[in-house]
Amino acid sequence: MAGFLSVVRRVYLTLYNWIVFAGWAQVLYFAVKTLTETGYENVYDAIEKPLQLAQTAAVLEILHGLVGLVRSPVSATLPQIGSRLFLTWGILYSFPEVRSHFLVTSLVISWSITEIIRYSFFGFKEALGFAPSWHLWLRYSSFLLLYPTGITSEVGLIYLALPHIKTSEMYSVRMPNTLNFSFDYFYAAIVVLAIYVPGSPHMYRYMLGQRKRALSKSKRE
Repeated sequence: MAGFLSVVRRVYLTLYNWIVFAGWAQVLYFAVKTLTETGYENVYDAIEKPLQLAQTAAVLEILHGLVGLVRSPVSATLPQIGSRLFLTWGILYSFPEVRSHFLVTSLVISWSITEIIRYSFFGFKEALGFAPSWHLWLRYSSFLLLYPTGITSEVGLIYLALPHIKTSEMYSVRMPNTLNFSFDYFYAAIVVLAIYVPGSPHMYRYMLGQRKRALSKSKRE
């Protein structure tokens, strides 16, 4: 029984990784194609649906960690996926005013290259039991450049959206109401921005530690 469940797990994770890989490959293809043909102003319109699908699928990774399908700690996975979903749905989907900014292009290219490398790496690991050494190096080195460009784009887009969040009052709840509850999305977005200040360096150090352990292990093997 244990052997059967192990096979089911590997098949499921293999399919999951390669399907999401295909989604991010589509995002990158349409982003670069649109950038070169019509300019960065039109990139979001070209990648909206595949971006939303590929990024939202990452919610399953939280469940994978919770039920023990993967060893990745939920404490590291949750903030990364949470911030990505906030950008995808809470900023880009909700506020069209920021979609034509060049930071959208730098964001989706940084995200898509990162995820193409990551999902294909784990796709090979689950399907074959190993990944090529060059793929391992890319998996644990590409973030050195792509994490700063991605984070800078995220912070920039949230900041650009703030005036539109404030004037639209979208997702805000005003009193009086039957629940006697108020919520201001503008200040919530400011809190998210503030979390980036300690959160980004912490995550970068975490990934540097991961890189050191993974590459040291590969040299020993």
